[in-house]
Amino acid sequence: MDAVLQAKRNELMARWQEIYDLTGIAALLNWDQSTYMPEGGGVARGRQLALLERLAHERRTDPAIGRLLDVLQPYAESLPADADDAAHLRVMRKIYERSIRIPADFAAEFAEHTANSYMAWVAARPQNDFAAVRPYLQKTLDMSRQMAEFFPGYAHIADPLIDFADEGMTVAIIRPLFEELRQALAPLVATISQRAPVDDSFLHRHYPKAQQLAFSAPIIQAFGYDFTRGRQDETHHPFMTKFAHDDVRITTRVDEYDLSNALFSTLHEAGHALYELGIDPAYASTALDSGASAGVHESQSRLWENIVGRSRRFWEHYYPALQAAFPAQLADVEVDAFHRAVNRVTPSLIRTEADEVTYNLHVIIRFGLELELLEGKLTIDDLPAAWHARYEENLGVCAPDDRDGVLQDVHWFGGPIGGSFQGYTLGNIMASQFYAAALAAHPEIEDEIGAGRFTTLHTWLRDNIYCHGAKYTPQALLERVTGQPLTLTPYLNYLRIKYSAIYGPL
Repeated sequence: MDAVLQAKRNELMARWQEIYDLTGIAALLNWDQSTYMPEGGGVARGRQLALLERLAHERRTDPAIGRLLDVLQPYAESLPADADDAAHLRVMRKIYERSIRIPADFAAEFAEHTANSYMAWVAARPQNDFAAVRPYLQKTLDMSRQMAEFFPGYAHIADPLIDFADEGMTVAIIRPLFEELRQALAPLVATISQRAPVDDSFLHRHYPKAQQLAFSAPIIQAFGYDFTRGRQDETHHPFMTKFAHDDVRITTRVDEYDLSNALFSTLHEAGHALYELGIDPAYASTALDSGASAGVHESQSRLWENIVGRSRRFWEHYYPALQAAFPAQLADVEVDAFHRAVNRVTPSLIRTEADEVTYNLHVIIRFGLELELLEGKLTIDDLPAAWHARYEENLGVCAPDDRDGVLQDVHWFGGPIGGSFQGYTLGNIMASQFYAAALAAHPEIEDEIGAGRFTTLHTWLRDNIYCHGAKYTPQALLERVTGQPLTLTPYLNYLRIKYSAIYGPL
């Protein structure tokens, strides 16, 4: 690269670092809003977030960015497709071209609205007060439709919103995939429901908060989570957030009468954090310093939470320590009973607490409702009743109120309607593909899990997935790592093998 092009590249990267830092500052304010901010700070916080989004949006859409990208395009085309600079320029162009379609005033208004909507949801959910959030949700739907309309040419109104989170995915791809999955899961759920139920009552004894948190922290450290580059706090709805390459935080929610809640949400969010912390340090503060997609991200959280954290081998190692932490609660419970309990399959109301077999039905319900809202086939007024009807139809359960119905997930109250949920199921599918590839490369991984050692698995994931950040598209990354496109086969095999061992042949 000659000196002139080098100077242009350096200018572009410097401009992008400002965008990166503004995004990190906004993430810090969002984290504070979800953890320690006093209730009275909500209005000002919405205004602050709107200002930061306006500033970031102005920088993302600065015509100077477009001119620099155009000047550097011949250089990008001269590079091998997998060169870092080619990826930097590709991702920056994608973000720039998407951003210039969204007016700055709209971006700022949406940031302020979602901050206010989140605070309304925090107050309304415990009170089962859907009426209090209904006007916020209506505005979110209106603005989500408007956002989608900034991107003409898609086959479905939800497609651009889906593409924001899961690049390359569309309704035409996801709908048949989800239907195939639903048809495969339905007989599994029906068969398991006819088997002897698993007792998990001991998970609902009293487990003091401090002891729960003290037990899970060393586990995620053993996974590879670095507390010198992160921390854990409590919130209403667990999440992972990133302020900078070396500041990646997780949150959890503790229920002293449900041992699974904080434990598995901690493993889940740590999986997200391991991904972000494992990105190549050379990508820090650049457009590549993030995960490839929501689905790929979710594959890592679900891999560590479920494939590792709910496995029999995992509890062979950790159960004695858990019994020692809670002797009064678990002295009469054997490891086999505990393993069965944390993998109990039963239709339930709460997505984040659902078992692996029924979990995706929760996602499929939400995905369908999102599409109908965006298509205009379903109104916000009719959404609570539609929610209850879908749960009755697909899971055979019905929430007694909206608190555990349409109010249970934060997503529609803190972001757009559309593109919010499909990544969870895409992640479950990819997690099995990635784990199968890891086992093929290192068959010793499961024995190591049984000994409480995770370095081989973590290193393989870091070297094959994490280090690349956003360098590859989700589909390209999946095929690079596994040699296959997205496929249900490894995931369905995983479920049948695991749950046959618990419930008998499926």
